[in-house]
Amino acid sequence: MLQSIVEFFRSTITEQVAGNPFWFIIGFTGQVVFGGRFILQWIASEYKKRSYVPVAFWYISLAGSLILLAYSIHRKDLVFMLGLSLNTLIYVRNLHLIYKHAGKSAPGEPAGSAG
Repeated sequence: MLQSIVEFFRSTITEQVAGNPFWFIIGFTGQVVFGGRFILQWIASEYKKRSYVPVAFWYISLAGSLILLAYSIHRKDLVFMLGLSLNTLIYVRNLHLIYKHAGKSAPGEPAGSAG
């Protein structure tokens, strides 16, 4: 069973890389960027010793979502196109709210922080 799983991944990766390396790199980059936002949030929270979502989290989310949206459009995958479109709107809205309320944060609390 393990060998068949390994073979599945090997053949899928080989097929996608050989078939269209440019779009494979785009999709893989999108996944790395999108996943990196959680590492950023984890590091920021560890540094602050509390749950904390830095503004950069939303920018990285937006960038990763846009890259993956382009990839899903190329692949003509409606499920991911719809999901990533909604994500993109949410990230833009969060950034809008952060900057709309900049300077209105509580004393001692940086603008745009959450948690």
